[in-house]
Amino acid sequence: MFQHWGHPHVRRVRDFVTGEAPLLAAIAIISGLILAFLQIAGEMLEGEMEQFDNSILMLFRDPANVDQVIGPEWVHEMVRDITALGSFSLLGLIVLGVCVYLVMARMRATAVLVVVSVLSGTLLSTVLKMSYNRPRPDLTVMSHQFTSSFPSGHAMLSAVTFLTLGAVLSQLAPTRALRIFTLGAAIFLTAIVGSSRIFMGVHYPSDVLAGWCLGAAWALICSTAAMLLQRRGAVDEPAKQTQA
Repeated sequence: MFQHWGHPHVRRVRDFVTGEAPLLAAIAIISGLILAFLQIAGEMLEGEMEQFDNSILMLFRDPANVDQVIGPEWVHEMVRDITALGSFSLLGLIVLGVCVYLVMARMRATAVLVVVSVLSGTLLSTVLKMSYNRPRPDLTVMSHQFTSSFPSGHAMLSAVTFLTLGAVLSQLAPTRALRIFTLGAAIFLTAIVGSSRIFMGVHYPSDVLAGWCLGAAWALICSTAAMLLQRRGAVDEPAKQTQA
């Protein structure tokens, strides 16, 4: 059996798998996230998520009055502030600031990739909302909403924006600890924005889960595209750009 490991074809396959391990891992994760989104969407359309959604929503409601969100008023204000991190206006300002920095650091191609990632993710979120057209939870909520419920735009766009920026900024980090911190912060911000939508009662949990899955997949697709462009020289290596 082991004598075949030295065969040229086997060596080529082994070298390919070893050399392309990050790319293959990214493809596997992207596929898994998209399949998870489709699974959630399918069960939502069939009504199989209703019990799960309602049971989670009721955890944040007064049992004696489901229109009353649990917790003191200062907690409600804090949650409103957190959910604003996923708004299009605030995310737009964050992306603008990062892109200005990238341009000033002579990383124009990376700045373009960030803008394309966020804008295309926004377009995808809007199209999906119009396609599924799921009504919002029938609850008294803490803010006014103007679009349909599925998937959560805040959850998806915060995932697209924060995870894309986290991936870009982690490449500029000089140490492994800083890279882990940058990616961890991006994941944390994505998690609290989506969770705030459930607390406020403006989204079903399945809306947020679907938004997280698709947003993370979209961010990873754009990051993988950047990696491939980097290999071809269309996007410079961060180290080279920093030295420039």
